[in-house]
Amino acid sequence: MTSESAKSLTTTENTATINISTWSLYIVQTRLGHWYTGISTDVAKRFAAHQAGKGAKNLKGKGPLTLIYQCEVGSRSEASKLEIKIKRLSKAQKRAFVSSGILLT
Repeated sequence: MTSESAKSLTTTENTATINISTWSLYIVQTRLGHWYTGISTDVAKRFAAHQAGKGAKNLKGKGPLTLIYQCEVGSRSEASKLEIKIKRLSKAQKRAFVSSGILLT
C-alpha cells in the first residue's frame, strides 16, 4: 500500500466515526419554587442559556434559577422517555425522585 492510499484510508476511517452524545435529564427550580424538567447533551451550557433568559419560554423572567437535579441517561430516546415520565409525576413524586436519585424505568 502506498502512503497516499494509507492517508486516504485513515481519512475515510476518521470520517466514518460517529460521535454519539450522552444525553442527560435535568430539573431546574425557579425563584417561585416551580420545577422545569428538560434534557440536553450539555447541561451546564443549557442551564447557562436558561439563566440568560434564552431557551425555554417557561423560564424567562423567573430567575434566579437553581439546578436541583441532573443525571446522565444515555440516548436521546431514553432521555425523552424519562423526561415524559418525570413531567407526568406529581410534585411530591418529583421530590421523592430527586431525593432518591433512582432512575425510573
